Amino acid sequence: MAINRAQLVKELEPGLNALFGLEYSKYQDEWKGIFDTESSDRAFEEEVMLSGFGNAATKGEGAGFAYDTAQEVYTSRYNHETIALGFALTEEAVEDNLYDKLSSRYTKALARSMSHTKNVKGADVLNNAFNSAYAGGDGVELIGTHTLLNGSTISNEPSVAADLNETSLEAALIDISKFTDERGLKIAVKGQSICVPSDLIFVAEKVLGTDRTLGSNNNDINALNSMGVLPGGVTVNHYLTDVDAWFIKTDSPNGLKHFNRVGMKTGMEGDFETGNVRYKARERYSFGWSDFRAVYGSPGA
Repeated sequence: MAINRAQLVKELEPGLNALFGLEYSKYQDEWKGIFDTESSDRAFEEEVMLSGFGNAATKGEGAGFAYDTAQEVYTSRYNHETIALGFALTEEAVEDNLYDKLSSRYTKALARSMSHTKNVKGADVLNNAFNSAYAGGDGVELIGTHTLLNGSTISNEPSVAADLNETSLEAALIDISKFTDERGLKIAVKGQSICVPSDLIFVAEKVLGTDRTLGSNNNDINALNSMGVLPGGVTVNHYLTDVDAWFIKTDSPNGLKHFNRVGMKTGMEGDFETGNVRYKARERYSFGWSDFRAVYGSPGA
């Protein structure tokens, strides 16, 4: 349905001083602080986790070599979605507007809607990170207890859900340092940044930004600050829905990913029959994860 003059009565009145409601500032692409972007030229993308080899064996004199085989452990799939929105203006509405180019105002609003949707879809990966209904390639939710090929397990969450504080963050970084690959070999994974909802921005800054331990009268140093263990610092995501959940992004490769299938395309066309002018925006992308080791999190106590 096209936007017509009856919906724009005030815009057509002489003496109108200002129009508002479409000019709000928007949050930037906050999903970029969570995901690594790759391009895609297919309807979907799949990534396969390989096991690697186990420990090398000791070879006795004159004995034969021990041989190992790498295995495909699981496959992560990214199904691209098409996100699109448009609007139309009647020919009369465009002709009679006296103050502003309607197309300019409404195309800005269209861009904000597309951006908002992308931020929401990106944040949904973390918003559902503790939900078993949203399983990854290994059949487990993003943050939980994962069974490895060798039968052992890795948890990328604390054994008891904890609020964000100095103690819980130190324990999380220790847990991350103990991550192994699918065959149980230790891997050098480190925390890079912490992602929090807007409700925790001041808590996170206090935990990481102070030189001394919070609430201590013993002049203890804040090791998190002095050691610079999270070089990426704090990122705030306003689209996270759990007010006390927090997440550490690690440097594990092939983790949280955004695939760009078709970048933002916009178009405008006139309808010969009605004279209406139609505007549209469209893009295709997907969000997800391949390796759960890319993130550690807690839903809060």
